[in-house]
Amino acid sequence: MATIEYLKHFKEEALQAIQQIKEEEIAFIIEVLDKCRREQKQIFLIGNGGSAATATHFANDLGKGASALQPRFRVLSLTDNVAWITALANDLDYSQIFVEQLKNYAQPGDVVVAFSGSGNSPNIVAAVDWAKKNKCVTIGVTGRPGGKLAHTAKTVIHIESPHMAHIEEGHFIVQHLIGYYFMENRL
Repeated sequence: MATIEYLKHFKEEALQAIQQIKEEEIAFIIEVLDKCRREQKQIFLIGNGGSAATATHFANDLGKGASALQPRFRVLSLTDNVAWITALANDLDYSQIFVEQLKNYAQPGDVVVAFSGSGNSPNIVAAVDWAKKNKCVTIGVTGRPGGKLAHTAKTVIHIESPHMAHIEEGHFIVQHLIGYYFMENRL
């Protein structure tokens, strides 16, 4: 495939994946996060690889970008403390890196948002399972068929695509739709 054709095809597939995002699902998550903000509950964001970067970006958008809202969002990306993550992975098991952090912070009624392209990352599934058992609200943002995360999280947004890049692009759009809703609507 020639370069220009490849680029056009890639963009078309990305747009198809993004256009399948359901506004009603995003609106529901906005309501959940706004309730969390108003009740001064904590929002925890998790993910691996590109999904970790999305979690970090989402924490920035809610924590800084939407900071004009009162009360402010209490949001933390559990992907950002490298020393703690590597200590947990080394001393326990990588599947426990988010569960162990949640044990320190999470309270009933807090929200855990998990980004996972496959939906099958053991550390993501374990964290969401722990969060549910401990009365946290769980949201999964996944792709492909959704994996175990789609069956573990209470609320799931699924980006339909066989291509990981388009799944991650969809996840990024999801967090921007939510973040900019709060930044531009000033509820």
